[in-house]
Amino acid sequence: FRPAETRTWSQRYFLSKKHYQEGGPTLLMIGGEGAANPAWMSAGSWDDYAKQEGAAMVLLEHRFYGQSRPTKDLGVKSLAWLSSRQALADLAAFTQGMQEQEGLTGPWVALGGSYPGSLAAWYRQKYPHLVAGAVSTSAPLLAKADFPEYLEVVSTSLDSVVPGCTSALQEAVRRVGRLQAHRVGWAIVRRKFKLCSNFDGKNSNDVTNLFEALVGNFEGIVQYNKDNRAFEGAQWTNVTIATVCKMMVDPSKGSAVERLAAVNDLSLEMAGEQCLEHSYAAQILELQHTSWNSPAAEGGRQWTYQTCTEFGWYQSSDIPKQPWGRILPVKFFEKMCGDIFGPKFNIALLERGIRETNMEYGGLSPSVTNVVFVHGSVDPWHAVGRTSDLSPPPPRPS
Repeated sequence: FRPAETRTWSQRYFLSKKHYQEGGPTLLMIGGEGAANPAWMSAGSWDDYAKQEGAAMVLLEHRFYGQSRPTKDLGVKSLAWLSSRQALADLAAFTQGMQEQEGLTGPWVALGGSYPGSLAAWYRQKYPHLVAGAVSTSAPLLAKADFPEYLEVVSTSLDSVVPGCTSALQEAVRRVGRLQAHRVGWAIVRRKFKLCSNFDGKNSNDVTNLFEALVGNFEGIVQYNKDNRAFEGAQWTNVTIATVCKMMVDPSKGSAVERLAAVNDLSLEMAGEQCLEHSYAAQILELQHTSWNSPAAEGGRQWTYQTCTEFGWYQSSDIPKQPWGRILPVKFFEKMCGDIFGPKFNIALLERGIRETNMEYGGLSPSVTNVVFVHGSVDPWHAVGRTSDLSPPPPRPS
């Protein structure tokens, strides 16, 4: 967006013409907040679409993720080049480049899920001369800082599979809260949940971080329910809402806290971790690293930056009737922005970024055509997505 800027950088992409027929369409899979995986080129419904339509398949990795590194580091000055607007401009430049370089001059259709699903719809909205349509799956469209609806949908989804699951989880959380009240309980919490360091019940940031991790175990299962690609290794493809909820409502597995600990054990095993890092200071320190060789560069620092400057979407427990209590206040997540990136990244900057995002794209009512918005009722992201037609249905023949 600077006319005098002449520097260039290398963006990683993958191309397959195994189904392509001359003059056919091109399916553009949009990369998101992590490294693009070449395994995606040979699996999934889009491979079936490509075979059916004689289409080329291309996958573009998102700037600042994976091997697509425009800058020498991930410092704040470098991250100024990371935004959805920049990503859409990358898609436009890439589309034009492939049309010229590979002769892919047929109609282009963008595809993506979650944040890339948002980008797919926004690409069609902002660059309709380059992309004929889009399939926008599980895409959040309305930016907002406080997103308690996420946890509300998680609660409903858990109970829809195993009635009583949410109340069992809430009771376990309440009992952990009681253990937090005294030093003897602190030691029990550390032992039960295999914490990496001592637990201090007086450290509000550590307490919130622990609850965020324990409830997050269920949020992750709900979001990726029955998605065989959610976890590496075939042994985890059968871990679903039913798996963890049956553990929570089974009295033979011990007390409510012990059942919650069992779910946490499963989550640690799935992640290949020996212990649960609950320390807020340790988490912030990791996300402050600016080197491409740091663990934060796998996507955590970059995506946090985007939430702090464009989207919010903080999954709080600030629900009106407060069945969860104040275990996950939105201010906790907002505070992280300043602690990671510096004092300029405050609530005012976040709110300004959210307003600009919704102004740029239109929130839940984008001015766009020829986009299929796909959502699942179990998926919490549908609460900030488009779940009804934007345009009126075609007239019925007389």
